[in-house]
Amino acid sequence: MKRARVFGAVVAMGLWATGAIAAEYPTRPITLLHGYAPGGSADTIARLVAKPLSERLGQAVVVDPKPGAGGNLAAAAIARAEPDGYTIGLVTGGHAVAKGLYKSLAFDPVDSFEMVSNIVEYNFVLAVRTDHPAKTLQELLTIAKQAPGSVKYGSAGIGTTHHLTGELLNKVAGVQMAHIPYKGEAAAITSVLNGEIPLIIASPVTIAPQIRAGKLRALAVTSDRRWDGLPDVPTVAEAGLKDFNVSTWAGIVAPKGTPPAIIARLNSEIAKLVADPEVKARIEGAVGGEIHTSTPAEMRARVAAETTRWVGVIKEAGIAQQ
Repeated sequence: MKRARVFGAVVAMGLWATGAIAAEYPTRPITLLHGYAPGGSADTIARLVAKPLSERLGQAVVVDPKPGAGGNLAAAAIARAEPDGYTIGLVTGGHAVAKGLYKSLAFDPVDSFEMVSNIVEYNFVLAVRTDHPAKTLQELLTIAKQAPGSVKYGSAGIGTTHHLTGELLNKVAGVQMAHIPYKGEAAAITSVLNGEIPLIIASPVTIAPQIRAGKLRALAVTSDRRWDGLPDVPTVAEAGLKDFNVSTWAGIVAPKGTPPAIIARLNSEIAKLVADPEVKARIEGAVGGEIHTSTPAEMRARVAAETTRWVGVIKEAGIAQQ
């Protein structure tokens, strides 16, 4: 009985200390890391989140880009940071690709982190030049079936979710379209416009201006619902490939071991700040997506499921690990 009372007291003191820390949090600036170049989509989202989050928490939230290795340098830095709530990170859908794409990682995409909340998600658009003979996705796939390897698609690079979406499309449709990687979406779009490749898989906010200008024809969007920015463009499922659904996302994580009360506080504040119409519109406009927050458990389940999915796609497509 005496040991039980002592143990109970120790637990109670630990809970009290954790609660006290969370109640005082934060007492100094917070660093928000991400793994992509300044000015890109991830950097834009991070900055759009950082300003209102700092206002809500009463402390500066400083965005710190650490580009390199597809976001892995920043992810590793987040994973090894002190789990005290003063280092958090913004990760994207590419975070779930890392385990399949790299031979060794300094972190586990799921187990090295406490998930805080998803923020926004968006789909991809499959598009061809307007003079291409395929008017629909099914017509394009028919061409691909008749001459395996003849249809080439461009993406933002090897191992990006754009690239893997194309490989998943190959698998589901039973075709062999060839992947042509580029250093970013802009270069891939230029290649399609120049007639060097027939197809591109790109994020909606990047490609929509070319579609609206009549230079490119959108064949489908990859998510399970149409995008409001291109309401007449069907989903891949509507175009004939049942249950096909790919969307990418951005969300907030913290180092493993960050106190639950701090995770709960950050989750609550993020949900409140993205509910502001002005913040919501700016984030959605930055990527051509929709605000979609989550509980920490929901985000963890999603990252785990997508990690498993993309590891399988990478293996089946024979994509060499880096």
